[in-house]
Amino acid sequence: MLKENATLAVKNCDESLKIDIKGEIDHHSAKKLRENIDSALFMYRPKLLELNLKSVTFMDSSGLGLIVGRLDTAETLGCHVRLENVKRDVMKILKLAGVDKISRLEIEMAKEQKR
Repeated sequence: MLKENATLAVKNCDESLKIDIKGEIDHHSAKKLRENIDSALFMYRPKLLELNLKSVTFMDSSGLGLIVGRLDTAETLGCHVRLENVKRDVMKILKLAGVDKISRLEIEMAKEQKR
């Protein structure tokens, strides 16, 4: 069970693994999120990992580490990574760190955030 500040829901769909993250991705929650995501990656071995960030309310550098680390783990397994429903404030952090420039990472902004 994750700490109260972050939860996730995992859904295996054919060749993709959809993970909805809800709450705050910070140093308190990142370790448990990482363990759960990695466990699902190794169990299901998908071709695509979709991380839905629609319900992420806060993300700090631990969240950046979580994303980049899952990208590396997924690549080891031959899996592509897509971030979905990225809110403007989370995208700002990704851009500041240069994560948005990683060509092997697909990023989709939240529909209400696109302009």
